[in-house]
Amino acid sequence: MPKSAYDVIAPEKDRSCVVFASPHSGRDYPWTFLRSTVLDEHVIRSSEDAFVDLMFDCAPEYGAVFIKAGAPRAFVDLNRAADELDPALIEGVRRGGHNPRIASGLGVIPRVVANGRAIYRGKLTSAEAQRRIDRYWRPYHEKLQSLLDAAQRRHGQAVLIDCHSMPHEAMDGVARSGVKRPDIVLGDRFGAAAAGEVVDRVEAAFIAAGFVVTRNTPFAGAYITQAYGRPAQAQHAVQVEIDRSLYMNETLVRPNGDFEDVQRALRQVVAEVARIGLGRVPLAAE
Repeated sequence: MPKSAYDVIAPEKDRSCVVFASPHSGRDYPWTFLRSTVLDEHVIRSSEDAFVDLMFDCAPEYGAVFIKAGAPRAFVDLNRAADELDPALIEGVRRGGHNPRIASGLGVIPRVVANGRAIYRGKLTSAEAQRRIDRYWRPYHEKLQSLLDAAQRRHGQAVLIDCHSMPHEAMDGVARSGVKRPDIVLGDRFGAAAAGEVVDRVEAAFIAAGFVVTRNTPFAGAYITQAYGRPAQAQHAVQVEIDRSLYMNETLVRPNGDFEDVQRALRQVVAEVARIGLGRVPLAAE
């Protein structure tokens, strides 16, 4: 099993209401898991948000906390609800109403990685699925909520920046429409997950660093944004999707020649986003 459910890097001095999180960059692939999959050690990483943690782990330098997953997404998906169980993969699970994520094999215990490639030869036991949820999903989400609670107690509000990466091809449709291809997609569930002021600040930070930004298309935010975005309670959540091709070779899952430049630009973004709420009255609940 992966060694830990999460790793938290806290700042020496807490100066920010922002919590940065990377739930899909876990890369602790235990040999027992690799032995059970039909995929090789390279292909199994295709659904991983590779290196996203390295783009945002500078957050503590700017007074914000950073949490990242230990277990890889192919093992357990932290951006799904605990009850999004796939009957095509897990024994004893009854089919319920249509859920497009489950139907495509992307439940809390994924059946496939990128491009629909199957992970397993057969099914998993319900006990194995529950073990992964209990050991990795629940501890991560309990810790994430406790970090947001602490931020709200200290600063009067909490802002979750949920950090992800997207395949370059994900924006092909936007590029074909004649609009400049976005580098970044911000998801706030069309305004339901965060106050407009928060999203405006996040967007402005990316634009100032030279990125092309769009909102909610094609990624409006999945489980985490929906579950943690409660602006009426001064808890805001914004999902960030970064075009992987900016900083990595997607085929080889390796940093490319622009990696350090993109990392520096994102450091500028993190520094600015971490300042949300500083020196002012806490954001009004909506």
